Amino acid sequence: MDNKVKFERYAALLREWSTKMNLVAPSTLTDIENRHFADSAQLADILPRDVEIADLGSGAGFPGIVLAILGWRVTCIESIGKKVAFLTAVKQELSLDNLTIYHGRVENFVRDLSAKNDNLVFTARAFASLTKILDYVHTTKSRLFLLKGREIETEIADAKRKYHFDYKLVPSKTGDGFIIIVEKYR
Repeated sequence: MDNKVKFERYAALLREWSTKMNLVAPSTLTDIENRHFADSAQLADILPRDVEIADLGSGAGFPGIVLAILGWRVTCIESIGKKVAFLTAVKQELSLDNLTIYHGRVENFVRDLSAKNDNLVFTARAFASLTKILDYVHTTKSRLFLLKGREIETEIADAKRKYHFDYKLVPSKTGDGFIIIVEKYR
């Protein structure tokens, strides 16, 4: 199955499952391709090809499943059982062998990492504040590629009160938000 078909089937599953549970805002179901797929896929322009991705609080699979469809090795981390069931159904339906579903909390995933993995990066979309994300992952030293809204400057200022880090902002191609790339945090 080619990527076009995978994205079509993913959209169909998202619409189907959204009748039973809250995966995304109902108002966004009429424009899944732009609102969710294109927004998530813009990370493909800046992510190195040789990294493994851990997607924090994957929910409906954004950006994790989109990046898995595009060829990255991805672990979607999700603690809510119903959302894990959805992610698992998408993985099976699309035959995504490069996708792992981790049913658990982010802090447990980070604690369970057996060794430092220089090829691991974290992604997130609509998950938590920058400070909270750094609270979760600060022991890993892995780079962060986060899809954030227009309030990112406030989040950066808040996080700088607790952490020192280097960052780069990339304007979103799909809205008025940003991608923030964070590294060398302490």
